[in-house]
Amino acid sequence: MPIVSTTLSFDPRQVPVARIDHDLPAVPLAQLQPDALKARFAQPPLWQPEIQREPQFTQRPPAHAAVLIPIVMRGPQASEPTVLLTQRTAHLSTHSGQIAFPGGKVDPEDTDRQRTALREAQEEVGLDPRHVQVLGELPVYVTGTSFLITPVIGLVSPDLVITPNADEVADVFEVPLAFLMNPAHHRLHAFDWQGAQRQWFSMPYQESRVELDGQVALVERFIWGATAAMLRNFYRFLAVNAEG
Repeated sequence: MPIVSTTLSFDPRQVPVARIDHDLPAVPLAQLQPDALKARFAQPPLWQPEIQREPQFTQRPPAHAAVLIPIVMRGPQASEPTVLLTQRTAHLSTHSGQIAFPGGKVDPEDTDRQRTALREAQEEVGLDPRHVQVLGELPVYVTGTSFLITPVIGLVSPDLVITPNADEVADVFEVPLAFLMNPAHHRLHAFDWQGAQRQWFSMPYQESRVELDGQVALVERFIWGATAAMLRNFYRFLAVNAEG
């Protein structure tokens, strides 16, 4: 399935929704708890990622990268996991303004992809690696801008301190993992662009934020493209043989 994410000449929010997967089961909350997540990665099921590659939009050489999917253990007894996400600044050369996981290119001194993900998360949002327990990795995802991304899953202590790098990150926020692991919130978009049909998932989330004047405002976090695709693959990984 072609999933597109790059700087495009259209508003992805306006592209028609072809399908919403109301018929697929949500991952039970019990399967999103720390012990259950650790067990899933310790003994992974037989599964296949749903989306692995986007149509290419550039002739640039492929570049290896890694992202951290940070699962922050919020709430009583750390029973309300969230996923920490960033909004990229508007001036970046690729995926500017989009919602993303902390991450970036592999550096020569990185010993493995997990090291890349942890280093980039610290550089982008100030997440100290000592607050992260790496659980494992998902299969490589190839973006339309020729990045070969390894998603690294990590449990994050609620004691984390966030200090965003203003050059790369415009905002940092969290979305409940239960929301993201419910396919009723996964929307497949499709339309014709540059002579071919393009498709991608989105997972729009309405975040309640308290403004400086004390008023509560709703902010739409339009998660789409590569970020949504990797979350969809994470759903497929957790949904295999999941029981309520």
